Amino acid sequence: MSIVLSRIDDRLIHGQVMTAWVSYVGGKEILIVDDKVAKDPFLSAVITGAAPKHLKATDVTVEQATKELLENKDNEGKKYILLAKGPETFEALINNGVEINEINLGGMGSKQGRDKLYKNIAASNDEKVVFKNLLDRGVNVYIQVVPNMEKVDLNKYL
Repeated sequence: MSIVLSRIDDRLIHGQVMTAWVSYVGGKEILIVDDKVAKDPFLSAVITGAAPKHLKATDVTVEQATKELLENKDNEGKKYILLAKGPETFEALINNGVEINEINLGGMGSKQGRDKLYKNIAASNDEKVVFKNLLDRGVNVYIQVVPNMEKVDLNKYL
């Protein structure tokens, strides 16, 4: 199994950005890892329906994603794109034994409790702690909205 992209974007799947990443990394299947979306049929239909038509997009809970990823870890044909709204999801997957070596931070918008982190990316104090934990564990967390932009090391902004 190959995780070709682990991405944080609170919009999950959206237009040109997702199309650019799919082409760039060669993903074959999108796993939207979000407990709330996976348990809401309406949200599920809206979000999975936004995926490029040639890709399978599935919304799963953290528990379901862990099971899927661990069961397919030796399947070289699988090329997953993992999408989550925040860093806590990836921390939970790693804590459950899923090997994730890098995380692309593409978008976390401003909302109550979040402060500006980098340009249009914001994070709460709790989210910053999770990012620091991930970095301390050796996970490469970088900011890159689209593939043709330069990678920015998140460590510089925490």
